[in-house]
Amino acid sequence: MITLKDLANTLGVSVSTVSKALKDSPEISQDTIKRVKEIAKELNYRPNTLALSLKNRQTKTLGVIIPDILNPFFANTLYGIEQQANKLGYNIITCISNESFTKENDSINLLSNGSVDGFILSISQETQAKDDLNHLKDLLKQDVPVVMFDRTSQSIECDKVVIDDFMSTFNAVNMFIEEGRKKIILINTLGDLSVAKLRVLGYKTALEKSGNTNQEPVIINVDNAKDVREHIKNMCEVHPDVDGVLCIDNKSGFVAVSALNRLNYNIPKDVSIVGFSSEEFSYLSDPVLSTVTQHGEEIGAVAVDMLVDRLTGDKKKPVSTTTVDFTIDHRGTTLKKS
Repeated sequence: MITLKDLANTLGVSVSTVSKALKDSPEISQDTIKRVKEIAKELNYRPNTLALSLKNRQTKTLGVIIPDILNPFFANTLYGIEQQANKLGYNIITCISNESFTKENDSINLLSNGSVDGFILSISQETQAKDDLNHLKDLLKQDVPVVMFDRTSQSIECDKVVIDDFMSTFNAVNMFIEEGRKKIILINTLGDLSVAKLRVLGYKTALEKSGNTNQEPVIINVDNAKDVREHIKNMCEVHPDVDGVLCIDNKSGFVAVSALNRLNYNIPKDVSIVGFSSEEFSYLSDPVLSTVTQHGEEIGAVAVDMLVDRLTGDKKKPVSTTTVDFTIDHRGTTLKKS
């Protein structure tokens, strides 16, 4: 491996001159800078990032832990994280917890040995179910900055990026009501996740506050996402008057469109459907799915900004939560506004 000393010996200059030339220091002439860079390229010189990180006490690398890479929302968020990190001069190391508490814990242990400067993460379903967050609390005790997004916990004092999950379903239900829908059913595949609790509460509150419907909440909890189609079939048998379906994850909305099409429902004339997704995926259904759109790329970028600000600024300033706007996008599965 070629070192700065090797370059200096080859060029017949000091190590300090080589180091400054590679950094385009104004103390070094342009001719020398050009010559140093040409020889460095010819000899395939690469900076020793480990030595630099030890010297500077920073790696310029962010650790990212997401629960599910196949989930379009998390994939979009990861893309936003990578793009913004690159823009700010940081690399990322990504681990996938696969909704496992153990894998999440192992990933933190793997990366918290000095490999990264801080973490961006969304906690796994199993972690929230166990309500065991000691591995995150230990990070904060070690003064390792953490930014949580989407799935967060009030017991962790760190910066957070979220959407207003309560208002997302509250507004979606009011949209159904404005369409004249009288039997609005919520499908929940997210169990007791923090986001699910807020979305269910928004749904219930909207129905309770509405003066245009006397409907009691109807919530269909689905433990296994693979069973959504069967649950929708049963829903139609038990509630044949259903005319609004609100799916609070980013997969079951598509299944609902397919299942209700097969049951000969006219969408959106007979029933309106809203799911959680992003624009590029909504067109996978026919009719095109209307959605509560979470802007994952923006969430990822904001998370990076918050973490880098914490790393480079006042590390002791109070933690904060940033709320990224959602949108409700009308497409083919809801009635057009008059």
